Amino acid sequence: MRIDLKAGFQCNNRCRFCVQGDRRLHEPDRDTAALMAALEADRAHGDRLVLTGGEVTIRRDLAALVRHARALGYREVQLQSNGRRFAVPAFCDAMIEAGVTEFSPALHGATPQTHDALTRAPGSWRQTVQGIRNLRARGQRVLTNSVVARPNLRELPALAALLVALDVSQYQLAMVHPLGSAWAAFDEIVPRLDEAAPWVRAALVPGIEAGVPCMVEAMPACLLSGLERFLSEARIPPTRIDDPTRVVPDFRASRLADGKAKGPPCAACTWTDRCEGPWREYPERHGWGALRTRTDLPA
Repeated sequence: MRIDLKAGFQCNNRCRFCVQGDRRLHEPDRDTAALMAALEADRAHGDRLVLTGGEVTIRRDLAALVRHARALGYREVQLQSNGRRFAVPAFCDAMIEAGVTEFSPALHGATPQTHDALTRAPGSWRQTVQGIRNLRARGQRVLTNSVVARPNLRELPALAALLVALDVSQYQLAMVHPLGSAWAAFDEIVPRLDEAAPWVRAALVPGIEAGVPCMVEAMPACLLSGLERFLSEARIPPTRIDDPTRVVPDFRASRLADGKAKGPPCAACTWTDRCEGPWREYPERHGWGALRTRTDLPA
């Protein structure tokens, strides 16, 4: 099982789509002792670790946490990050030496203008792109994530082409989850699914043509006809989420029960068992008009 350990919610970006919203203002980050203890307790449930936040790379104790995780027997340690600190070569070297096995930076635009406007951090695009270059130059496995939001839709194909050119190991396009900051700016940030689908489909092409693994999260199967094999939900390993305020022992069960939703078009859909549906908050504002009932049988 994979352990998703959230260290806290402080961050050097202020992303307009951040699902954590203003938690950084009200919840202190966990201290080193608390995280060391969490690593020890969670090890009984799995040996694959994702360290995330907030922004975990701004922690001064990060290398010590990684070394402790590897000493406990975590065979994989991934850093989920906005990628900015990887622009510093010495920081990359320190993380590799400590035992990180995968790096997951986030790039949300093909241009600095789009990415920096979404992250509300001037210069963040340049830093994240340089961070990806630094990591790949060191032979590291780089799995990127890009949030699909209204401001970056038309750039998605160019963004995918850029990621392929940067030689990433894998890229994911994740439909924005309308919680936190994204909910507060819903009309500006959350596109209709049928509006997003053509750009998402086009953004898979560079990866397909180059043989780079790519996937889409939270896009219903009715909008990815013929490309269903790129839905990421089927690839997410069993995951336990250790949040500062709660533990989710089974992320898939939680997604199905509380995170995702099914509506009238899903009732008779032949793909309903293969599709989790959109994020639950989406139809509250956009309704179900973008979804279609499929009658073809899954291969």
